Amino acid sequence: MKHGKKQATKFSRLRGDRISFVRNLCNDLIRAGAIETTEVRAKAIRPKVERLVTHAKKGTVASRREVLSRVQNARITKKLFDDYAKRYAERNGGYLRITKLAKARKRDASPMARIEFV
Repeated sequence: MKHGKKQATKFSRLRGDRISFVRNLCNDLIRAGAIETTEVRAKAIRPKVERLVTHAKKGTVASRREVLSRVQNARITKKLFDDYAKRYAERNGGYLRITKLAKARKRDASPMARIEFV
């Protein structure tokens, strides 16, 4: 049975490695504003980053602590609260866009995608 199984992809990593891998992808996306990665990775980080932006929009101390515990980087937390929270103050979700790219990765032909803030 698949009850309570939200994340289906494991990225061929152990639990701790997978958590830090996804966290680093999220941090890179927040830092740069857009990244090119595989479609599966883009689909995996989209809900996590959108949840972080929603927390940042609240602007409370508790939400700042929650984001800092998830991101574990003070600069990225500051950027979320200062830049993205103000940019999406009037928007009710859908902060990210995934665009499939025509190219595939050379070594294993994985379909590539670009994930960026709208």
